[in-house]
Amino acid sequence: MHSPSAKLTLSLDRKTIESAKKYAQKRGKSVSKIVQDYLSSISKNESKPSKMAIGPVTQELHGALKGKVAMDYKLDIAEYIEKKYK
Repeated sequence: MHSPSAKLTLSLDRKTIESAKKYAQKRGKSVSKIVQDYLSSISKNESKPSKMAIGPVTQELHGALKGKVAMDYKLDIAEYIEKKYK
């Protein structure tokens, strides 16, 4: 169910506006959609006081590595050094 849209005017410095536009463009979203998603996420978190608030980027990444095998970076480094100095 989609609520009817309403306008909201924000006063921000130019640098923040330009950064927001670039951020939105990289994600294929409008600045309005990003602000809406963010405000929705914090209002949902307010209604769930038992859970720690998680930012929208963290929420978006949540589960991205599900099913991936844990890597032993120390073993990878040791193998790299061994190959390099053979």
